[in-house]
Amino acid sequence: MAQSIRSQPTLMLPDGPAVVLASASAARRKLLSDAGLAVEAMPAAVDEAEIKHALKAEGASAIQVAETLAELKARRVSERLTGSGGPGPLVIGADQMLDCEGAWFDKPADLAAARTQLLALAGRTHTLETAVCLVRDGGRIWHHNARARLTMRPFDGAFADRYLEAVGRAALTSVGAYQLEAPGVQLFARVEGDFFTILGLPLLPLLEVLRANGVVPR
Repeated sequence: MAQSIRSQPTLMLPDGPAVVLASASAARRKLLSDAGLAVEAMPAAVDEAEIKHALKAEGASAIQVAETLAELKARRVSERLTGSGGPGPLVIGADQMLDCEGAWFDKPADLAAARTQLLALAGRTHTLETAVCLVRDGGRIWHHNARARLTMRPFDGAFADRYLEAVGRAALTSVGAYQLEAPGVQLFARVEGDFFTILGLPLLPLLEVLRANGVVPR
């Protein structure tokens, strides 16, 4: 007998979505909705590549770049939603940087680039620097930075090819070309850090501050 599928319960406020996510990231939106929040995704128009290049030239660290981008995204969307009829919604901005011994990795442009990234990371330890912030009416009211350390096991090009054949274009949706919650876990020998941070959103501290702001019940 087929089982009925029930939708995920949400904690929506009476006047609409509880929060706005300043991102097109399906993974981050899923984390929030799976936690029971009503969330609206509204990507911000930000030239991330240009900002990263400028900040790196100024000597910024990977986490400083992630924090800057997270806040900028949230501010852009918040300013778009701010009106004269009272406080605007809480807007979540988030960003993640992959740093491997000083080299920064972005989402690969294609499967060939994904293969190059995987082989560059194989057998080495990298960090995921993740930042999240909350903005309301264009002003930052909270932020949090988190770090995870991940060590890939040694593997060769043949394994990388089999992995990419299995996951396909999903490899292009994250820095490092992997999803730890999917077959990408087979790339790793050791993982240190919060699972949600690795997925791109430090969820537990974010939920705590959302409770403090009355977005979800205590």
